Order: sequence, then C-alpha cells, then structure tokens
Amino acid sequence: MGVSRNSFPIDAAGHRLHAERIEPRPVSPGADGTTLVFLHEGLGSIGQWRDFPSRLSERTGLPALVYDRWGYGKSEAFSLPRATGYLHDEALIGLPAVLEACRIGRAILVGHSDGGSIALIHASRHPGGVRAVITEAAHVFVEEVTLAGIREAVEAYAKTDLGKRLARYHGDKTDLVFRGWADTWLSPAFRDWNIEDCLPGVRCPVLIIQGIDDPYGTPAQVQAIARQIAGRAEPLMVRCGHTPHAEARDEVLEAMARFIRNCLEEGEKVRR
Repeated sequence: MGVSRNSFPIDAAGHRLHAERIEPRPVSPGADGTTLVFLHEGLGSIGQWRDFPSRLSERTGLPALVYDRWGYGKSEAFSLPRATGYLHDEALIGLPAVLEACRIGRAILVGHSDGGSIALIHASRHPGGVRAVITEAAHVFVEEVTLAGIREAVEAYAKTDLGKRLARYHGDKTDLVFRGWADTWLSPAFRDWNIEDCLPGVRCPVLIIQGIDDPYGTPAQVQAIARQIAGRAEPLMVRCGHTPHAEARDEVLEAMARFIRNCLEEGEKVRR
C-alpha cells in the first residue's frame, strides 16, 4: 500500500493552473474510472490540504486530483475585483475545463468551504459525471455569522502574522487572494448570494460535514443541503471548527472513507 504524487501544469479555461495527481497502489477494483477531486477553501491551496488527499486516496484505493484554482497557490494570478458569481464561474467553467484537461470522466468531489459550494453547483449541472459529493463547511447562503467571521479575519490580517502564514502558499499573490475572498463576501452585492436553487439538481449521495464550533457557519447550512438535494444526504456534525479534515482528522478520514466505500459498493451492485 502507498501512493505516488506527481505535479503538473494544466491549461484550463484560459488560465495556467498547478495540479498534483495522486496514484494509490493498488487501485480499488471498484473504482470504475472514478477520481477523487479536491476543491480547496477560499484562502486555500494544494499545500494547505497537507497529506489528507494522499491518506484518503490510500484508504479508498482511488486516484486523486488536487489543484490550485485560478489565482491561488502556484496557479496564475487573478485580478480584482472578483465577480459576485465567481463560485458559479469556478463550478460551471473552471472545474469542467480542469476535468476535461485531466481526462476525468467520473469524479467524487471533496470540497472545503468555497470548494464545497463549487462542488454542489457543479454536481447540480453535471449529474452524469459526479458519482458523489463530500462537503466540509460548505455555504449555500450568506449568514451573519459568516460575515462576522470574515470581519475578524480582516482584522487579523491587518494586525497579526496571518498574511505571512498565507504567503507560504500564495507568495506574492497573497494580498489578491485575501482581498478577493474578504472583499467579495463582505460586499453589499454578495449579501443575497444563494445557491439553494441548485440543490434539487444534486442527485448523487452527499456527505455533509461541518464543525460544531465553525465560526463561519451554523448547522442551518447542513440542514438546507440535506433537506433540498435529490440524492441521499448524510449529515455529520464534528466537534471542531472550520477545517474538519485538519482539526478532527482521524474521525473525518474514517467517515469519508466509509462513505466512499459505500458509494463504490452501490455502484458495483447497479452494474450487476
């Protein structure tokens, strides 16, 4: 058992992106061409996932793709201001282009925060290509607690070493990454952002994970997803904050691996 990781560039939707492919040894016999695709948070990157994608790939026997979205990590920088529909753009333009460039026809999407919202939007429009979705701290509408948490982050960025810590991953793009996230979410135009209209189009199973002490969202997000998707919903509240895969790693790794194994087994039964 083990995995190999290889970095490579992607040209997708007119942008140069940085990606890593993870290959487990051996590949699960039930994989049927399925790849885990990791979608990072609004200040995230490949590096901030640390070894979690490798661990999940090894546990499930599925290959994985991890990539820096446009503007993040080692990918090409974006410009400001960001459009209020940037999550839809990533879900419906950016992600499909990445999947096509990497020749991924069937995916299990693993999305954290912004990445979780992107995963849900994408799955609602591409039901044939998405075998399952796992969200961590995904948002489907704007809550006041979210805005309060972002305002605290803005203060921390100004007064602490938060910027320096983010620069380890984003380099000279760090200010663009932070402002693109904070300024967009705090803008009056974003206050009515809502993707609940997409949820009935999500027909695959969804594991919905959120930290009990998440400073950026309440259980209302989980409840809204579970209530409105068309596929099977598995809500999971974990005793942690905004980053379950890091703060409650073992519990979350086991829950994701179990969910994925069940999805693969269900697919095998259907093929029989």
